[in-house]
Amino acid sequence: MPFSIAMIGSGQFAGSFAHLFQLHPGVSKVYAVDTIAERADELVGRYGLAGTFPSFDEALASRDVDAVAILTQRWTHGPLVVQALRAGKHVYSAVPMAISAEEIGAIIDAVRETGLTYMMGETSHYNPAVVYARALAAKNEFGRLFYAEGDYVHDMDLGFYDAYRFSGGENWKATASYPPMLYPTHSIGGILGAWDTHATSVSAIGVVDDRGDGVFDRAVSMFDNDFSNMTGLFEVAGGGSFRVNEFRRVGFPSFIRESRFRWFGTDASFEEMTTTAYRQDRTGVVDVSELIEPRKATEAELAELTDVSPTLRDAFLSGLAPVHDASRLPAEFAGAPNGHEGSHHFLADDFVTAVNNQTLAPVNAWQAARYTLPGIYALESARRNGERLRIDDFGDAPA
Repeated sequence: MPFSIAMIGSGQFAGSFAHLFQLHPGVSKVYAVDTIAERADELVGRYGLAGTFPSFDEALASRDVDAVAILTQRWTHGPLVVQALRAGKHVYSAVPMAISAEEIGAIIDAVRETGLTYMMGETSHYNPAVVYARALAAKNEFGRLFYAEGDYVHDMDLGFYDAYRFSGGENWKATASYPPMLYPTHSIGGILGAWDTHATSVSAIGVVDDRGDGVFDRAVSMFDNDFSNMTGLFEVAGGGSFRVNEFRRVGFPSFIRESRFRWFGTDASFEEMTTTAYRQDRTGVVDVSELIEPRKATEAELAELTDVSPTLRDAFLSGLAPVHDASRLPAEFAGAPNGHEGSHHFLADDFVTAVNNQTLAPVNAWQAARYTLPGIYALESARRNGERLRIDDFGDAPA
């Protein structure tokens, strides 16, 4: 039965998902909430939503709200998620899951005790390269996976300054110093989205920033952080390792591809670069770039799509890649705006499907913990000059 959802936070990112939830046949009503009322009003007007609530607490108290989407600032998610679950609401949360092991544990306890749906909206889970690698792993084409790499390379100068000013107000520099490894899911989530394992230890290195503009300055930072770039090497259960880079000062065109991945197995490997991708084995190299390149058809191309399947036509309309399964999406999403390499449509549909079918979402609380917790330990390791630390694990999701 369709359910109602309130968007908690009506900032720059909220519109994409408010619109998709509004289109989804499994959702009955969409509301908006923001501490700045004008932003919530604007979101309602732009997409014709059901209305607003003046506060998070009032949305939780309303019987007209069945679920919430937590789209607030990244360090606030943990307590808000627990509060919503304890109030009887299903929860879709932006990344990261939380910023401490204690907050993550509290979310898992609340999910287990309430039986409600929790999903973290990790875009890398449906990154085309991850979808492709997941299919290779499912067919055992890698053989034994033993190493992987994931990069989230998003330079501050390419949009982050404006985003932090928008959300942080006068004291935005205090929050713009957010430690890179506390936002690790775009890199770790991609790796583990295709490799069925979890991190067990880490040694990490942080690069102290030297821009001198008051960002990544420990004297200003509310996180006591001066690392702008960080690298972590993680051991995994069952043997093997992966390396992630979280870079915020980097000469790289993140507007082309901000997350990049590579997996190496005993029988085959797959490497994604900025504009190309290759599947490799002992016999040679196959360029698979076209399979993982999201694209939206031009008007001229649309006119020539008369002889292709409806599924492929929908993919071209919606900015999906050929490896994406557009057939599993609601027809109402065809042509709707997408984002993060075609992932938004799948994220919205995954959450709605999990709530309505009372099933675990792909990025459920236990999986979200494995995408998030390693970065928390990596930050601590870097603060200890690369000391290798054991990583706790909250276990597999219940069957």
